[in-house]
Amino acid sequence: MRKLIQLLTITLLLTSCGHIQVKKTIDPKTVAFEAVYNENFDNVLYPSMMLALANYRGDEMDTLFRVSVTAPQNNSVMRIVVDSTVLNYVSITQETLPRKGTRYTFVPVIKWKFESLYRMRLQGYIDLTFTCFINDEQVDVKNIRLNYRPTNECLMSLVGKDGTYHDYRWLFAAYVNEDHPKIDGILSEILTQGIVSTFDGARSAKKSETQMRAIWYYTLNRGLAYSSITCTSNGSKRANSQYIRFFDDVYRNRQANCIDACVFFSSIMRKVGLQPIIFVEPCHAYLGYYTDKTRKTIALLETTITGWVNLPELDNHFDAETGKLEERYYNKISKFLSDKQKASYEAGIMTLDELKKAVSNNLFDRARDYQTENYKNNKSLFADSTQQMYQMLVIDDLRKQIAPIPAAENEM
Repeated sequence: MRKLIQLLTITLLLTSCGHIQVKKTIDPKTVAFEAVYNENFDNVLYPSMMLALANYRGDEMDTLFRVSVTAPQNNSVMRIVVDSTVLNYVSITQETLPRKGTRYTFVPVIKWKFESLYRMRLQGYIDLTFTCFINDEQVDVKNIRLNYRPTNECLMSLVGKDGTYHDYRWLFAAYVNEDHPKIDGILSEILTQGIVSTFDGARSAKKSETQMRAIWYYTLNRGLAYSSITCTSNGSKRANSQYIRFFDDVYRNRQANCIDACVFFSSIMRKVGLQPIIFVEPCHAYLGYYTDKTRKTIALLETTITGWVNLPELDNHFDAETGKLEERYYNKISKFLSDKQKASYEAGIMTLDELKKAVSNNLFDRARDYQTENYKNNKSLFADSTQQMYQMLVIDDLRKQIAPIPAAENEM
């Protein structure tokens, strides 16, 4: 009986220990813990920005989140824990607060789930929970609810709470992906076209243009059509954003608007050592590139002209015996042939491949010259850093800060 009473007593003591409350020694009001998201972004999170700036700690990343505390005593140890969500892992920031009563502000390091960020093709919401510990004692908890956007949505600009305009179109560079695994196969296919035998980068103006003509012919022969989808469901009153197709989206669906096509071309160009430039104006974007490594001369290319013809459809409407296209298909492309080329075709001495290359080269000439006058008129605006509506995005230079958004595993 005595042993039973002793056992019950021990059990009661152990059970009661579970209800012992640890005495709080730090007043949350004294610490005044705050966790905030940059109010200029209207509680909207752009996964594309997280991916683009993954390797860069600059102003944009350092102003997204802030935590602030007041040291309750000298040499307090602060620890901020951000709980895991669908977009981030548990993240911990720890700092020493040297002086009692001093207010300290830090940028918490958030460990993003980059594969999840890439796969976010629909918008949604996350609740980021920030827990503040001082000397291992939990002091306070703050929650921030954010609306995250699809990764295809690129922030273009926003107007801050103070009315200041901020341009973010340099984020277009993140959609240029020279590391995309499909590009190696594309280059092999281009080499079989017979226009170039090798890719050797920007060695000279002539060689650069020849390589560009080869890439151009590949793109036309693939049937890249112009298709504009710029609208998004972003309800932010401050921000302006645009939907941009990834490299694999353009490759697979064969559709692109002006910026999509610039991104697609630039990805292939950087892979072979050419130096692409994306010229961005208020309502349009077009492609440029340095003709050689001296960077003294720029060539231009209006990529939307790829949508003027559909070369793949010619394959199904060409009679090999007569050497002729069905009349209505010939009429579609004849306006892009010279008189001499028309005569060769009429004489039956032009193969289908030669016909398509002739169309491609003539359209390349038009695309090369299309923006010349416009560029001359706006050249000073591109060179003026205060003219934010006119951006000259040199992709090679932007790579120092902006990483390419990687392809997901199932798209490699």
